[in-house]
Amino acid sequence: MANDQSIETLKGIGEKTAKLFEKVGIRTIDDLLHYYPRGYDTYGEPKAIGELSEDETGTVEGFLKSGATGVHVNGLSIVQATISDMTGKLRLVWYHMPYLKNTLRPDSHFIFRGRVIRKKNGLTMEQPQMFKPEAYEELLSSMRPVYAQTKGLGNKMITSAVEQALAFRTLERDYLPAGLRIANELAEYNFAIEHIHFPSNEEELKFARKRLVYDEFFFFLLAVRHLKEKRQNVQSPFHMEKQDECRKLLADLPYRLTNAQLRTLEEVLKDLKSGSVMNRLIQGDVGSGKTIIAVLALLAACENGYQGALMVPTEVLARQHFESVTELFEKHGVDKKVILLTGSMTAKEKRIVYEKVASHEADIIIGTHALIQEKIVYDNLALVITDEQHRFGVTQREMFGNKGQMPHVLVMSATPIPRTLAIILYGDLDISVIDELPANRLPIKNCVVDKSYRPRAYRFIENEVKNGRQAYVICPMVEESEMIDAENVLDYTKILRQNLPGIRVEYLHGKMKGKEKNKIMEEFAAGEIQVLVSTTVIEVGVNVPNATVMMIENAERFGLAQLHQLRGRVGRGDKQSYCIMVNASGNKEKNRRLDVLNKSNDGFYIASEDLKLRGPGDIFGIRQSGDLEFQLADIYTDAVTLKKVSEDVNRLLEQDENLEQEENQELKKRLDRFLEEKYEKLNL
Repeated sequence: MANDQSIETLKGIGEKTAKLFEKVGIRTIDDLLHYYPRGYDTYGEPKAIGELSEDETGTVEGFLKSGATGVHVNGLSIVQATISDMTGKLRLVWYHMPYLKNTLRPDSHFIFRGRVIRKKNGLTMEQPQMFKPEAYEELLSSMRPVYAQTKGLGNKMITSAVEQALAFRTLERDYLPAGLRIANELAEYNFAIEHIHFPSNEEELKFARKRLVYDEFFFFLLAVRHLKEKRQNVQSPFHMEKQDECRKLLADLPYRLTNAQLRTLEEVLKDLKSGSVMNRLIQGDVGSGKTIIAVLALLAACENGYQGALMVPTEVLARQHFESVTELFEKHGVDKKVILLTGSMTAKEKRIVYEKVASHEADIIIGTHALIQEKIVYDNLALVITDEQHRFGVTQREMFGNKGQMPHVLVMSATPIPRTLAIILYGDLDISVIDELPANRLPIKNCVVDKSYRPRAYRFIENEVKNGRQAYVICPMVEESEMIDAENVLDYTKILRQNLPGIRVEYLHGKMKGKEKNKIMEEFAAGEIQVLVSTTVIEVGVNVPNATVMMIENAERFGLAQLHQLRGRVGRGDKQSYCIMVNASGNKEKNRRLDVLNKSNDGFYIASEDLKLRGPGDIFGIRQSGDLEFQLADIYTDAVTLKKVSEDVNRLLEQDENLEQEENQELKKRLDRFLEEKYEKLNL
């Protein structure tokens, strides 16, 4: 099938370019077809100069009365021109494009499109695109895709490759039963794939997206049901009658657990004793104290002669957990061996860990994906705990289960998902909710401000650092982008270093190498770095009780649930913490959304308010539940679709449990392929 062929079969993509595509996860034609745009550039009617908005992309039409001039400033070549109409004057500026002087002659007529900013000498459009009026006419009202890019691989190249892939592809038979398509008014699959990339208008885009979102939820929920069937009422070979050591450590703790923690712990211990395999989700807001429940459950497993494993999303967090559990056990005389396993360990270090695990010299194993991906053999693995579930997913849950004889599974998540959606998404798990914070936690003080507040924010951060504290600054972008006007990590770090002399400011982002990231996070955790400028990669990264300030730039670009997760990086110690959200858009409507966070620190309330505020039509901008296994779907924006898909999946499986009927044959093939791909991506 053409869709399985390498992208090197496309014109203009050689070995070097193919490697760039591989960086963003594209190897085949099919991968490319499913590399959906993250936004769209819409070409609107030209406006009068007086109608242009600052900090937005605008389009104007004009005659150049006197042509363009060129100057050189500090080795920088600048071409400038001016157009005017009855409503005002606009300066046009291009950098490093000296040849434009020959094109921009007196009385030449063009349409200019670019970002409009206000400078000392009035409105300026920098690096605008130029079109002849007849060429722009063809683009009018069209929507051009904007893809996530990487260095050396620009939007133009990706768009051209997708156009070729659509022409080259093999059309697929639609696998969704006709009854479901008609009942839900869904587009045909091949139409949806083409029009998610190149919609003619917003209606067409919504129609294509609706189908692909439906599919993403559909296969995810089929996978969850597949897992549930395998696990339902399975008898456990691991009986955990003894719980004395676990309860003794609980009584010895220097603080009292909240009622919600105690209730959750009892539910977990009851499951471990029940004789059936435990499959439970602990849902608790950031800082609600889920980790101590995990430690007590692991101790219960060890006390009964079994092994337990705790898997977390980052190496730094794994190391932190390893150190704190080891220290806790030493302090309270718990005679159990805890060991660490991470992907960056040397082959020799890993071999020593494997030997200790296989011989049961290690009771508790804490680590990252290495716990399932490496050649590790457990001895009586009875309990598996995954922290921050939304970083793992259904397939990992199943694979971890295969490492033992159907061990008990405990999943911990700080993602504030309303209960109705959690029951659907985690259909294979029972749910416990920790809905109160420990008594010593001070509520975070929040404020929503505009760009003019920045100098005061920098002084505030400086004061907190002088008092021995630390701060995070979050930016939505790694580096500057021509398409998106938002703060970026690299430039912002330079600005802060200038504004905060004598303070160590470092940056962190997802494109950095693993070792580099770990080093920065460890130095921040150790207090050697005072201010960390980061993308959302920090969301589940590390526990730093000494950090008291979280400043989020372009807060309007994030979903509320994600902002709440980010805010949860501070307020972890006993000192007052602060969250400063900068709304750089100046849009009052966006302020209203951010105000929900201003008024509340309750993640569950925030998530449900977000559902009300966003509405099912709000499909542009940043998705916020992107950590689940979806590319397009967003559990908040698409909550109505998620509920409908859940009903459809239940009805379908009631009628045809194993998808054996004729009309479900294509669907069965597609589901098998979906599960196979998931396993492949995990290298399992």
